[in-house]
Amino acid sequence: MITIHEVIQTILSSIPGAPFLDTVDTVKIGNPSQPVTGIVTTFMATVDVIRKAAALGANLVITHEPTFYNHRDETSFLAGDKVYETKRRLIEDYRIVIWRFHDYWHAHQPDGIVTGTLKKMGWEIYANLEHPLEYDLPGLTLLDLANELKAKLEIQTLRYVGDSQQVCRKVALRVGAYGWETHVQALRQDIDVLIVGEINEWETSEYTRDAISLGMKKALIITGHVSSEEPGMAYLVEWLQPRFPGVPVTHISAGSPFKWL
Repeated sequence: MITIHEVIQTILSSIPGAPFLDTVDTVKIGNPSQPVTGIVTTFMATVDVIRKAAALGANLVITHEPTFYNHRDETSFLAGDKVYETKRRLIEDYRIVIWRFHDYWHAHQPDGIVTGTLKKMGWEIYANLEHPLEYDLPGLTLLDLANELKAKLEIQTLRYVGDSQQVCRKVALRVGAYGWETHVQALRQDIDVLIVGEINEWETSEYTRDAISLGMKKALIITGHVSSEEPGMAYLVEWLQPRFPGVPVTHISAGSPFKWL
């Protein structure tokens, strides 16, 4: 029977340039030498996801984002913390291995997260071959585009900056948390609207607001980090299944931690 370590190595064999010298994509907890009994993919290895994975009999959770609340899963600060220690014991009791698949999945050609998000939105046909991550859409108002994203990505609420009636044809997509410099570089291009996962609220949104005040036809849609990248981890199931026949592979949605009034 194939081990979890062998599963990881098989995945890495499909990633250009892997293994990377510096990456957050490491085993966060657990013994990868054990035989794999099932694989769960998720955006975030929350306590609920871990419990559901165990109920399925899966012992490998492939997560896109950190397990222990910071980018590199550094845990020295969390020593003695009740939430961290209890979560760690839960994972150990279930004998689950958690492996992060962030840098490598983005490095896949094409980007695995973006591919899954495009499939979820039905936007594959709009790809601009000369400018990856930019899309030529039929003309939609900003409000209609925001509502389309809300429906297709199953978002409870999203935010936008701009004139709701502005017609949007050229769209740039930056899933997750690319950072404001990358956002600004996109907004400098010949685009009408930038769609992002996550921002710091004093950065991209304020740049967009000032651009609009200066007479530029620009807009920003913020979907939320989870909503912009979870489809890419759901798509990972489709990618993994032919590589590991006979191993159950399931996506468990982490969902959003937020509630809105």
